[in-house]
Amino acid sequence: MALFSNSPSRRIKTALRQGGQGMSEYIIIVALIAVVSIGVFAAFGGVIRHQVAGMAQEMSGNDGSTEITAAKTAADLAKTKAATQRTMKDYGSDNR
Repeated sequence: MALFSNSPSRRIKTALRQGGQGMSEYIIIVALIAVVSIGVFAAFGGVIRHQVAGMAQEMSGNDGSTEITAAKTAADLAKTKAATQRTMKDYGSDNR
């Protein structure tokens, strides 16, 4: 019967292990969110940067129309590049 005792120290150890497991899961989720956001910024970087810059200009009381126009230009360029047919043969050309 001593093997199945429910001593306070055993309960504390179990609680600490469960708390550590929750923290590990939280760290993994935060890391995944960071990786995904880096990927999104890499894919849509120009558009997002110009949109954020335009919002910052507008919020500070300045005219942000230049940045908003640049965001539209970057979005149009991304749309044009997305419409082109890509194969592994031409992967390295104009892929930046």
